[in-house]
Amino acid sequence: MLTTRGYATQGPTAKLEPFSFTRREPDPYDVLIKIDYCGICHSDIHQARDEWGGSIYPMVPGHEIVGTVVRVGAEVKKFKTGDTVGVGCFVDSCRTCNSCKEGEEQYCEKHFATTYNGTEMDMKTPTYGGYSSQIVVDENYVLKVSPKLPLANVAPLLCAGITTYSPLRHFKVGPGQRIAVVGLGGLGHMGVKLAAAMDAEVTVLSTSKTKEQDAYRLGAKHFVVTKDPKNLEALTNHFDFILDAVSAPHDLNMYINMLRRDGTMVLVGMPEKPLEIQPGSLILKRKKLAGSLIGGIRQTQEMLDFCEEKNITSDAEIIPVTQINEAYERTIKGDVRYRFVIDMSTL
Repeated sequence: MLTTRGYATQGPTAKLEPFSFTRREPDPYDVLIKIDYCGICHSDIHQARDEWGGSIYPMVPGHEIVGTVVRVGAEVKKFKTGDTVGVGCFVDSCRTCNSCKEGEEQYCEKHFATTYNGTEMDMKTPTYGGYSSQIVVDENYVLKVSPKLPLANVAPLLCAGITTYSPLRHFKVGPGQRIAVVGLGGLGHMGVKLAAAMDAEVTVLSTSKTKEQDAYRLGAKHFVVTKDPKNLEALTNHFDFILDAVSAPHDLNMYINMLRRDGTMVLVGMPEKPLEIQPGSLILKRKKLAGSLIGGIRQTQEMLDFCEEKNITSDAEIIPVTQINEAYERTIKGDVRYRFVIDMSTL
């Protein structure tokens, strides 16, 4: 077994503190990765604090991992020692269900092993995430990362990037379309960058006027402060597609009314409490309300390649591991532009 250093929380009200645990020795198809950077996702906070229920403790969060291959199993074909790689939100799946066979492992119909706060495929062994010194992953769930990009800024692509890229691709967002991004945070800022790179006309819908210049810098053509009802009149039946990246309670109906006939609104944020919708807001113009969960391994690699081609990374503030708890509080307050990334060399 491999002794591993990390940061963990022991319960929903406990701080993250140094934690030592063991990982398995690499099997023939495994890759041992030294973790260089790990992003802090808002879902880390939700799960560390058991806000979604079902949290498993002790918990080592982190599923936006970039690192270096330091050992490969005897049968590994895709990677070699020294390669720069990434690990996202899951590290295995059943591989036999229809979703897995179709490259949509994130929707595995039997069991998929989340990178942390889950179990391995035996459904017993707990998984520990990227706030740690190293990780062992089957080569089929490891991603190739270009060393040409700033690696700390690449780390959030493994969740924030693919979470927004997947619905944009699935619903065929592209040139000539009017799209809106609701909420300019960790997810939203990636949605703006990616949609703009797909040549869509992007509008940011925000409650905060202070983010206007950022919105334009990220690639948006328009910025609307939604707190003023007068700003919303011209947006009725306006958008082809809306990406809702807000994780706090908010009025879905206001945004659905901005969709044109046959428009689609996709939820990628997960508020703690249910949101209400008026069925008529969908029915009267055949609008669609959908959800989307990250992407499969194939699409995540496609996203990383797209970001390399377009020179897209996350806007990130790099912190030492000792500032994790402070970063959690600042994330909740929205005091980050737009993602915290932990430099794991400080562990």
